[in-house]
Amino acid sequence: MLYRKRSNTKDNRLYDAILSKQDPTQVEGLSRFFKTGKGQYGEGDKFLGIKVPVTRQVVKECWKETSFDDLEACIRSEYHEMRLAALLTLVEIYKHAKKGIEVQQQCIDFYLAHTQYINNWDLVDLSCYELLGTWLLDKDRTLLYDLARDGKTIWEQRIGIVSTMQFLRHGELDDTYAIADIFLEKPKPLHDLLQKAVGWLLREAGKRDEQRLKDWLSTRYQTMPRTMLRYAIEKLNVEERRAFMDPASRVPKSRIKKTNP
Repeated sequence: MLYRKRSNTKDNRLYDAILSKQDPTQVEGLSRFFKTGKGQYGEGDKFLGIKVPVTRQVVKECWKETSFDDLEACIRSEYHEMRLAALLTLVEIYKHAKKGIEVQQQCIDFYLAHTQYINNWDLVDLSCYELLGTWLLDKDRTLLYDLARDGKTIWEQRIGIVSTMQFLRHGELDDTYAIADIFLEKPKPLHDLLQKAVGWLLREAGKRDEQRLKDWLSTRYQTMPRTMLRYAIEKLNVEERRAFMDPASRVPKSRIKKTNP
């Protein structure tokens, strides 16, 4: 079944271009991959059957001609790929604004006003650190702590931790560890997608300073959710991974090798 353009998307090139790329043969596989079944995290989401590289190409061709009104129509779409296209376009507008602080502010305001539509892990991960992370590099970061602690959905909470990727890329590790602690304080069980996100960011922090990661884990690993811990220690050596994954013991200092400065 092919989906047709709606009347409220007139002269919206981005919307038209995404719609033109739909591939019904891919819908079932994408729906299964993004867990749209009953009771799953993506329950009820709909797909046009468009792979991410195709969406990126459309965005590359259309972003310059896309207005915020156009983005409004796309981000509110029931189709996953249309929402992704809106977010990737927003990233392009933000990046190319350079010193245009008013346009960048408009991008951030738009993003935060539409988090209810950023409702799957790829939509979060492909947009938040490029937007919020970059915006907050030279600003107060309380917003991310608030999202991590009090976000209304797992997606808003995930934005809180994944946005710190941009800080890590600039050698700033403190916020990643501080926000990770917020998730450790949450009632258990912690959603699997939050465990994976926190573990992933901890692993990335460890790539920048392995000893700091090991020191941080040494007082927390026994009570950390297992999936989060497994992701966090993925780049450590085999002996250290085994020691950290043993919930019945404390890691002897002799088994945690010091990283040479």
